[in-house]
Amino acid sequence: MAEAPETAAPTQPPPAPAASSPPPKSGIPPRYDLDAKWDACLDLSIRRVAYSSLGGAFAGLLLFRSPTTRWASVALGAGVGIGAAYTECSYLFNGAPKCSPKVSTITSAHSDGGDK
Repeated sequence: MAEAPETAAPTQPPPAPAASSPPPKSGIPPRYDLDAKWDACLDLSIRRVAYSSLGGAFAGLLLFRSPTTRWASVALGAGVGIGAAYTECSYLFNGAPKCSPKVSTITSAHSDGGDK
């Protein structure tokens, strides 16, 4: 005998698809949200400059005796941090892909296993 519809077990509604990232509250797509880009860029810049300056100070304490060379190592570390932050921020604002090594499409005679 077939069951009546009112006695059948209720079916569960399908689960809602999980969104990869919720849209921003302002409704601006993440690609065009300059506030978020500036926030990320400032956070990245402060961290990179601070960490690289601390690394330069630590290296200066270990390697150099003169205060001048110690300050120079701190300045070098800060410069490296500024350069790294600038590069990362330019990728963030311009949407340029990160550098990747170019792979040659030319196959060499040694890679095909012809010599056996």
